[in-house]
Amino acid sequence: MNKKRIIGNILLLVTALIWGSSFVAQVKSMENIGPFTFVAIRNFIAAASLVPVIFVMNKIKKSNITSNECDELINEESEKSKTANRKTYIIGGICCGIPLFMGSSLQQIGLLYTSTGKAGFITTLYIVIVPIIGLFLHKKIKKQTWIGIALATIGLYMLCVKEGFSIDFGDFIVFIGAFFWASHILIIDYFSPKTDGIKLSCFQFIFCGIFALLPAFIFENILLDTILLSMIPILYAGIMSSGVAYTLQIIAQKNTDPTIASLLLSTEAVFATICGFLILNERLTLRELLGCCIMFTAVIITQLPERKVYKLEEE
Repeated sequence: MNKKRIIGNILLLVTALIWGSSFVAQVKSMENIGPFTFVAIRNFIAAASLVPVIFVMNKIKKSNITSNECDELINEESEKSKTANRKTYIIGGICCGIPLFMGSSLQQIGLLYTSTGKAGFITTLYIVIVPIIGLFLHKKIKKQTWIGIALATIGLYMLCVKEGFSIDFGDFIVFIGAFFWASHILIIDYFSPKTDGIKLSCFQFIFCGIFALLPAFIFENILLDTILLSMIPILYAGIMSSGVAYTLQIIAQKNTDPTIASLLLSTEAVFATICGFLILNERLTLRELLGCCIMFTAVIITQLPERKVYKLEEE
């Protein structure tokens, strides 16, 4: 394995660690503010944190282009194309912002009633849900994906379902949110080839924050004093989890195999459980831990590439 790939893999693990630990920040922030207020402020901070990243990356792009190429680029970028680009970013930002708002809000509300570890593993189910949604879009599902779906169902049952087939409200809310995370991935998959990934992310954060403001004003008391009390976890979730982690993911995935990248990023759930144990003193039962292990196995199996069988033709 070359040096760049090793560094890329390490950066992806750091990204997963930041995402996993942000579950703790989400829980701590709600000691003082409501879930919708947190989602709104977090996403506005996330958008702001990406502005310098966009500025730097634009500078790098320009420095890599010769003066002649730069003149050609300026001539090609007419007012019509600029307007079309703005329209794509706005439409893409809205379309991505809606499921991001729903997924974030449901996850945030669910964390009021369930542990960070359980929320982390249930959220990671979006990796299994994506191919299921793809089935309705007439996309073929790999054999190992069906195995992953079966294992994920068993793991989810062991993690969430109690005696009498009852399920905690928080677990159910986070599970519903996983479907919005899955749809978010599919929508990004549609818009990302048409736009710059980091700029699109910035727009989706802005619209997600706007969408969260309305229910925040209706259902919650937004007070500056309480926001300031939660400022450290909000800044961590907004800057580190969104701005820094997203940028690290973009950089790292350039030098890493997509399958390995997705496997490394799925350790987010493991880090969420560890951080919940170390910082919040959360405990999972043996049954719940076994359910987590089965669900994590399901996620890994779902992401493995399909083995191709080649038949040798007889001459």
